[in-house]
Amino acid sequence: MLISPFGQSGPRAEEPASDLTLFFASGIARMLTGQVSPKNISGVISIAEFAGISAYLGLTAYMAFLAIISVSLGVLNLMPVPLLDGGQVVYQAVEAVKGSPISERAQLFGQQVGIALLVVLMSLAFYNDISRHLN
Repeated sequence: MLISPFGQSGPRAEEPASDLTLFFASGIARMLTGQVSPKNISGVISIAEFAGISAYLGLTAYMAFLAIISVSLGVLNLMPVPLLDGGQVVYQAVEAVKGSPISERAQLFGQQVGIALLVVLMSLAFYNDISRHLN
């Protein structure tokens, strides 16, 4: 019998990852309902700053930071926005209910809406990063 050197690492990592996923998902929901300010959205500038700070604090802090970034990107990717994986899940669910594929026109429209939403989100994140540095 082969014993893994990582043993219980999978089960031990599962709980913090699922807690973090729920935290990000609830944060997005609270932001959409207006309970949390959109000023909390950060972009690449803030990510780079925090990566540097966490790397300075040591390997454990840096790895924890990378885990946070990974989970947040995973949650964002699963949002039901066309172009993201969550949007593809929605398309597949609609096709399953409908019994036939969604028209190309509807898919194209969804992709255009998805691009617009992502551009707005990225612009807001970049604006927040810049305004934090100017204030």
